Amino acid sequence: MIPPRPRARAASWAEACVWADVLVRYGLLDAALPTPSGQWLVRLYPDGPVEVLSGPSAVLDLAARLQHQNRRTRTR
Repeated sequence: MIPPRPRARAASWAEACVWADVLVRYGLLDAALPTPSGQWLVRLYPDGPVEVLSGPSAVLDLAARLQHQNRRTRTR
C-alpha cells in the first residue's frame, strides 16, 4: 500500500469530524466517535472490533486509506 503523503499542517478536530461523518454516511465506516481524550473510536463494519485512533491526523490517514482502497476496487 502507498503510504499517505505528509501534511503541511496538523489535522484539526473539526476536519476529522467532517471526514468521519462522510465516511459513515457513504458506508466506508460503520461508526466513528471522538473521545474526550482526543482519541477516536472507529468500527469498520457492524459487529466488528472497535479500533482506537490516536487523534484527528489518524482519522484523516484512515480516510485516505479507505478512499485509496475504494478507488482501487472500482477500477478493477
